[in-house]
Amino acid sequence: MKIAVVNETSAGHRNPDVMKALETALAGQGHTIINAGMKQQGGDPELSYIETGFLAALLLNTGRADFIVGSCGTGQGFVNVALQYPGVFCGLITEPTDAFLFARINGGNCISLPLNKGYGWAGDVNLQFIFEKLFTAGSGAGYPESRVEAQAKSRELLKEMSAQTHLPFKDILNSMDQGVLARTLTFPGVWEILDVDTLEDAQLKAILTEKYNNAKA
Repeated sequence: MKIAVVNETSAGHRNPDVMKALETALAGQGHTIINAGMKQQGGDPELSYIETGFLAALLLNTGRADFIVGSCGTGQGFVNVALQYPGVFCGLITEPTDAFLFARINGGNCISLPLNKGYGWAGDVNLQFIFEKLFTAGSGAGYPESRVEAQAKSRELLKEMSAQTHLPFKDILNSMDQGVLARTLTFPGVWEILDVDTLEDAQLKAILTEKYNNAKA
């Protein structure tokens, strides 16, 4: 599994904690961890939760990530932005039980962590426990046993609803705020992660290349 970490600016200083917790919790499991967002708090350039929410959708919709670990100060901003895009199923996670139930019941592909609010003593340990439960619970396995079938049907219905209620991702790239798009595409490392030349979707490749070249001009 390709797991992308997308810290925004107010939670950028927590990036080392997130990376260490992920690497410790998932050691030896063969996952690839991609550090795609802010590595420090503030600075230039920087990404707010507006950009990182879009970045999460971009990485998922291009297939460059299978799962997103996102965050902001409270977790609320990122989760709200990420859910504006198709194919993103995001949950706000504060402790290991949240992670276990989100994985088992919702089977989502994105989480939002509050990395300032309530982040105190042993906050890094809590992150490790969250990741252990999140990635070992069995995505979509259901909980409790009596609800497994009903929850599976609900997940499929939610996917259908997401497709019906969102514009296609390629259309969003043309209609969205172009400043957000430009700041995201030109953020250090993002273009390399996207590796646009190898995308199979020719139309998506052309749109992203045009937007990137415009942003760099």
